[in-house]
Order: sequence, then structure tokens, then C-alpha cells
Amino acid sequence: MRTKTFAEATNALKDLKGQRVWSLMISLFGDLARRDGDAINGPVLSAIMTAMDVRPEAARVALHRLRKDNWIASEKHGRISRHSLTREGRNQSQAASPRIYATPGDLDQSWQMVMTEDVGTPTLEQAGFTAFLPRCYVGPASSKVPVGAVALVGQKVPEWMKLQLEPAQLAESYDQLAHALDQTARFLPSPTDLTPLEIATLRCLIVHNWRRLALKHPSLPRPLMRDEWPGLKAHVLVADLLERYPRPDLSEISVL
Repeated sequence: MRTKTFAEATNALKDLKGQRVWSLMISLFGDLARRDGDAINGPVLSAIMTAMDVRPEAARVALHRLRKDNWIASEKHGRISRHSLTREGRNQSQAASPRIYATPGDLDQSWQMVMTEDVGTPTLEQAGFTAFLPRCYVGPASSKVPVGAVALVGQKVPEWMKLQLEPAQLAESYDQLAHALDQTARFLPSPTDLTPLEIATLRCLIVHNWRRLALKHPSLPRPLMRDEWPGLKAHVLVADLLERYPRPDLSEISVL
């Protein structure tokens, strides 16, 4: 197998659809600078965006939008700009983190089926339940059941039910993500052969492409997933890569 450069190894992730620059930045700050007091220097931000094939003018427009939307705050330190999440940006990043960074081993191992009187119950979906049939939802056994609903303990799940629960509208996207992650994992240099800036770039690409799909639907308990579901395969690869390439400290990242 020919050894590939970091840029070549990450091409499959960069080529996936949905690479909006402002969203890439949210993923980057959420992964690299989510704590209060964390900030990314302007030259470092520019270098990471360039490594993801983002044009400088597109990065400036995205940064302006995120400042306007109260996601990012910027301040000058001498000639260097420093960018950080606002309180609102940190709160939203923290809220999404459990879903983004949970490993397959963290998935709920037991489930329940809940039947309701009315069709369409937003509170159940907000609590992490997935609609299965009209007035019928499935979700973690530990989730609270609303008053008036009937809860049944989940048992062995047939394959047809698992298939029906998979988000059909995301099937192709999950398949493409799983393939891109597999290609990237095959050709990536070892962690010791990458710079902190390259690792930060890699993690941003992984987190971003996973986040934009995973946050579009509730997380199913593990018994309700097929082993062959591309969404689960992608999850396994995401967790493995993020563990193999741990988050660098901001002080370690240099553009020199």
C-alpha cells in the first residue's frame, strides 16, 4: 500500500457533502475550544481552514456570520486575533457533546415501547424516543414515560423492526460517511507522524461529518440497531479514530 500524505488521506472526508464553512467552524470550536477561556488564534484558525480546503475569503465570511449570530467572539491581542465561543455557543456545544462523543459502548442496552393516546407527541421525541408507528414510540428503558402513556418492556427485536427504525432519509449519507471514514483510517499516518495542527484538522473533519447526521435523529438503544447499519458502522469508526487521535492542547498547535 502506497503511503499517503495527510492531505491525501483526508480527501474522502473533505469530499463529503454538507461542508458549510460556518458549520465546520462550529465543529472545530466545539471539539477544540469548548471550555470557558479556550481561544483559537487567528493564524491557527486560518491554517486549519486552509488544510480543509476552505478559501480565506469563505473563512472570513463564516467567521463574520458566527460573530453576528453570537456563536463566536473575537478580540485583538496585539496584532493577533483570538476567537472563542460565546457563552451561548459553549452552552449549545456542551448540550450536543453527549450525543456526538458517546461511543457505541455507551449506547443504552435496554429499551421500551411506549403507546400514546394522541398521534405525534413532541415531548417523547424530545426525550429521545423514536416514532415506530402512529402513537407508538421506542426508546431507552430509563427514559421517563409521560402520564397517560402505556410502556412495554422491550424484548428480542426482529430484523424487520430494526430496518424500519433506521432513518431512511439518511441511509445514503451514512453509507458515504462510513466509506469515507474507512478510507481515511486505512491511509492515515500514525498519530506520532502528525502535527497537532493536522490532528486538530482531522478531528474537525470527523466530528463535523458525524455531527451533521447524528444530531438529525434520536440515538436508538443498541438492541434496536442492526450490526450492518451504516450509521452504527460510522459510529464505531468515529469513536475509534477520535480515540486514536486524541484532542491536542491548544498551546501545542503552531503554524510554524
